[in-house]
Amino acid sequence: MVSRTRFDGSECPVARSVDAIGDWWSLLIVRDAFDGSRRFGEFQRSLGVAKNILAARLRALIDGGVLESVPASDGSAYREYALTPKGKALFPVIVALRQWGEQNSFAPGEPHSELVDRQQGRHLRPLEVLASDGRRVGPEDTTVRKVSAQ
Repeated sequence: MVSRTRFDGSECPVARSVDAIGDWWSLLIVRDAFDGSRRFGEFQRSLGVAKNILAARLRALIDGGVLESVPASDGSAYREYALTPKGKALFPVIVALRQWGEQNSFAPGEPHSELVDRQQGRHLRPLEVLASDGRRVGPEDTTVRKVSAQ
C-alpha cells in the first residue's frame, strides 16, 4: 500500500489545510455536520460510505480538532459528533465549495440543493474575497508573501 504524502510541515497554508481535512469524505462529513448530522448512523446513511472508512475519517477529524465526540443529546449511551470552533471555522470553505458547485456543476434547470438564510429563507449572496480596505480582489490582485520566523 502506498503511504499518503503528508503536508503538515509545509510552509503553505493551503497544503496544511488539505492535510488537516484529509480528503473529500472528510469535507462531506463536515458538510453534513453543518446540516445537523451528529450520529455515526446519520453520517453513514447520508454519505453511503463504508463503516470502516467513515470511522477512520471521523477519528481523523477528531484528532485534528475539527470534530469532538460528545455525550448524546438525548441522554442515551451513544456518542455524537459536534463541530469544534475549528470545525465551525470551515463554514466559509463549505459555502465557497457549494457556491462554486452551484455555478459550475449543474446544467441550467437541473435540480440541486441550495443553502438559504434560515431567518429570511433567501439564497445567500456569493462569497467575495476582500482586501483589508474592503475592495473586492481576485487572483490577479494578490501575491503570496513568505512570513519569516519570529
